[in-house]
Order: sequence, then C-alpha cells, then structure tokens
Amino acid sequence: MKFNFDNHILDTDRRELRCGGELVAMQPQVFDLLVHLLKHHDRVVSRDDLIALVWDGRIVSDSTLDSRINAARNAIGDNGKEQRLIRTIPRKGLRFVGTVNGPCDAKAASRVEAEQSRAGLMLPDRPAIAVLPFDNMSGEREQEYFSDGISEDIITALSKLRWFFVIARNSSFTYKGKPVHMRQIAAELGVRYVLEGSVRRAGDRVRITAQLNDTSTGSHIWAEHYDRDLTDVFAVQDEITDAIVAAIEPQIYAAENFRSRRKPPNSIDAWDLVMRALSHHWRVTRSDSQAAQTLLEHAIAIDPDYGQALALFATNNMFGVHLGWRDLAAAAPIAEQAALAAIAADSEDAWAHTALGSVYFSTRRLDHSLAEFELALQLNPNFSLAQAYYALALSYAGRWTDSYDATQRAIRQSPRDPSSAIYYGVAAYAQFVGRNYHEAITLAREATRQRGDLTGAHRVLTVAAGMTGQIELACSALQELKRAQPNISLAWIATQLPWKHDVDREHYLEGFRRAGLE
Repeated sequence: MKFNFDNHILDTDRRELRCGGELVAMQPQVFDLLVHLLKHHDRVVSRDDLIALVWDGRIVSDSTLDSRINAARNAIGDNGKEQRLIRTIPRKGLRFVGTVNGPCDAKAASRVEAEQSRAGLMLPDRPAIAVLPFDNMSGEREQEYFSDGISEDIITALSKLRWFFVIARNSSFTYKGKPVHMRQIAAELGVRYVLEGSVRRAGDRVRITAQLNDTSTGSHIWAEHYDRDLTDVFAVQDEITDAIVAAIEPQIYAAENFRSRRKPPNSIDAWDLVMRALSHHWRVTRSDSQAAQTLLEHAIAIDPDYGQALALFATNNMFGVHLGWRDLAAAAPIAEQAALAAIAADSEDAWAHTALGSVYFSTRRLDHSLAEFELALQLNPNFSLAQAYYALALSYAGRWTDSYDATQRAIRQSPRDPSSAIYYGVAAYAQFVGRNYHEAITLAREATRQRGDLTGAHRVLTVAAGMTGQIELACSALQELKRAQPNISLAWIATQLPWKHDVDREHYLEGFRRAGLE
C-alpha cells in the first residue's frame, strides 16, 4: 500500500517514506503512527487509539507520545506551530488534514515519483544552500533594512566558502514575506540546506535567531540566537554574520559526512570521500589522521585535479608532522606538491592557501607561511581553522600576543567547532611563549579534555608545569604525551619544530628538561 501526499510517497510494504524520491529516515514507531493517521485521515484519531496500535496497549507516557508525534511532523515537513498536515484537535486527538491521494497502486505511485523528480532542480555537486530573507519581527517597516542586510551579508559570506553552492540573493529573496513550504523552496532552488531566521529589535537591543534546515529530512541541524546592544548597527550586523557563517560551516560538513555514510559503496564519489576524511581529520588522533589520508588518496585517484581533496591531503599531512605522527622529510614534498596543485585548481579557495601555509610553517618558511594564512583569511574571514593555524605560526614567530588574539577570534567565531581543541592548544602555547604559565596550564587542560590525543596540548601542559615547578603535574603530562607521541625527545623538539628565535626554542626545551625528558 502506498500513500501519496504533499510531495511524499509512503510505502507500507517497503516501510519507506520518500520526499521527491529521496528517502526520509524514520523510527519504526514514528512510521507506524504516520501510517495510522494516513489510513484514517477521514476522521480524528484519539491518543488511546494510537497507543493501542503503535504500542499494543502498553503504558506510554504523554511525553513519549508527544515526541513521536513531533517526529512524524518533522519527517513530513510539518511542525507543532503550523500543523499544516497533522493537526491536534483539543481533547479529541489528532487528524491528518493534508490531501491524501491513496492508498494507490505501485504503477500510479511510480508516475508520481517520476513527476516529482522532474519538477525539482538537480542538486549540484557541492552542498547547496539558500538563505531566506530574515523575518522582521519588530513590527516597524523602517527596520526592514536591518533584517534584509543580515540575510544579504550571510549570502555574501557563504559565497566565499568555495566548497558550497550558494543561491544568489535575487532568487532567495523572491520568497520574502511568502508562507512557502521548505520542501517547495528546496525543489524550486535545487538546494538541500535552507537557512532561515528572524530579527527582533526593541530600543537599543536586538535578538537575532537563525536555523539551518536539512530539507531532505525536514529537520533542523543547527539553531542559535544572538542578543546584542545596538551601539553600532553595522558592527553588530558584521559580528552576527561572522558568527552564523562560522557556526554553520562545520554543521554542514558533519551532515554531509553522515549522508555519505548512508550511501551504498558503489555510489561513493570524491566528495563523499573528502567528507569522510574531514570527520577523521577533526578527531585529531594518529589512527584517524591515517584513515583520512587513505580516504583522500582514494579521492585524488578518482579526480587528480580535485582542489578540496588536494588541500585537505596537504593539511592533514603537515598537521601529522607537527603532532609527531609523520616524518617531516617524507611528508613535506608530497604535501607541498598537493597544496600547489590545489591552488592551481582554485586560487580563490581559502583551504588551498591554508594547506600551503601549513607546509611553509613546518619547513621553517615562517614569513611565507604567515602570508599564506593571511591570504586565506582575506578570502574567507570566517575560516576559524585557518585562524588557528595563523595563530600557531605567529607564536613560533615570537608574536605571542597577536597569536593569542587570533585564537580568541577562532574560538569566538566557532564555539562549537570540532577543531576547538586545537584552538585552545594554540592559545595555551601563545601564553607559554609570553611566560604566562598558569594561563597556559588552564588552556592546555581544556584542550586535552576535548581531545585526549592532542600532542601539542600535552606538550604545552608539560613545559608550563615544568617551568612553574609543578613536577608531579609535569611528569603526568609527559607520560600522556609519550603515549600520544612515542617518538618525543629533546632532539626531536630541537630539530622538528620551526622557531624563528633561538630563545623561544631554548625556553621550550628547558620546560621539558625540568619535566624529565631526555
């Protein structure tokens, strides 16, 4: 039995729900609940009826039932506020109020699916996102410029992320003020992700909310609100734009990685491999770094000119060098070749310049490294990972205050970033260079709490504790460091890390000597 409704096909035999031909993930109980509502869409279904059918009459709490109802609504692009398809009838129960063309036979359903497939635009080869005009909730039309400005700035900022396909302003703004369903927008614009939000201004305060939606599942994958004083309207506008763009970039990467893992093996392409590699790269362990390397080699074999794969390949290699997982002499030449190829493929890609900057950093070309990181940040000011690498190069160049400021920008831009352990670790090292040992210890502990195998953070914790005379802490940190980086030694430190000033290298070595490293 198949039901056709609102761009969906529900197949009870296959136990599948599809929207526009794409499978929608659902829990079994949620699926059964939706089937029951569709079968009896001509009447109100009581909550007791649902419990009897879906849970075989077992005792179920109201919160459990409500969560399943909400999940059913989310799966079909509805919600408790709109109740466009599943309506709550007070003190009576629920009713499916959408138009149901079914049950229908398989042949008819196939025709509907084919028509739905033709109706929508094909998705591009990159994650496609549309930014809808933010709603002006202030009730004052003269404030419209502010909400429109937020939306336009986000579109511009997202367009700098070369890995994304961003719908132009003139297309997304055609939906301004119109109650259009998310799935319709997705089909008409050919996007998988839609960012929507609202602006409420009252006196000298403003609250901005934003939500990133995955149109293939009807669920949101990120939401946040921002409260600010309007001392400078345009400064606030810039700050909110940076915060939103920095926050949603890793969320889309995570969603794409999850999506690629659900694909059958024979449909995996280079983009899927890069997404999987990113998820390993961000875990910051030796085994994950190697897993990322293998995936990226496969992606480059599929497409030798794939800039994103080449850039991440180089970055992952050199990050492994800095953490003591790879040999500098072996890794640097192939990483540099890949980074230069990534720039040749797309000279405007911030990832490509970050990759080359990381090569220059580890090969002691600090001035060139800083220049590449600065160029990457010009291309994408919201690239928090480039900000952190830039901070690391600044520290090794002796500019610890500039370095610490850069780490704070990275943390502020992307507070939920999977790479935030790196940011705290670099901040810890900047404070160590500045002889602020207690601050360095606090920051290094936060980095190791987030990522237990982050060797750079264990190094800073060891040397900072050593310099303060906390020998017990220094020794325990050194033991953890040896577990994460078995090849650590004074000779490795002296020859493998790229200080600009000898005094900074000796300062670092002294901390290790006091901790007992030989």
